[in-house]
Amino acid sequence: MKNQFILGICLFIISSCGNDTNAVKSSSGEVTSTIAASEGSEEDLKASLQEIEKEEQALAKEAAASSTTMSFDKMTNNFGKIKEDTDNNASFIVTNTGKNPLIIEKVDVSCGCTTAKKPEKPIMPGKSDKIEVVFHPKVDQLKEQHKTITVTANTNPTIAVLNIEAFVIK
Repeated sequence: MKNQFILGICLFIISSCGNDTNAVKSSSGEVTSTIAASEGSEEDLKASLQEIEKEEQALAKEAAASSTTMSFDKMTNNFGKIKEDTDNNASFIVTNTGKNPLIIEKVDVSCGCTTAKKPEKPIMPGKSDKIEVVFHPKVDQLKEQHKTITVTANTNPTIAVLNIEAFVIK
């Protein structure tokens, strides 16, 4: 057993010796590089920076060209008084108000008592679809309840937050 331990340590040391890294981590956690700075001229560096900026601008234009806008028939659905341990359904109508297809990437809910179903197909400009929500308050999940539904889409901003409210009774 002792020989296996020593053999393991030797193998570790041998394999570590051949590892040529270009960064060293100091005891304070600071990482320093052992790579020498490039010997390019200042003009070369400026040209590289300008090229990077052009690429970023092109990516931003591409993202803007594929994004669209959306609106909802309401941002909040208030169920009023409802009983615990019951299904309560609501729909939020989403309309593509932009010029490109609206793609709803995901719909997240704030708690396990709420489920939401998003449109699976892109919504064409000027068209509408619905996000279906079911709120099922658990036993003893009483009084005023407020839950959120976060919609992520190819819009700017990318996130919209919908709300459901209810007063849950026995």
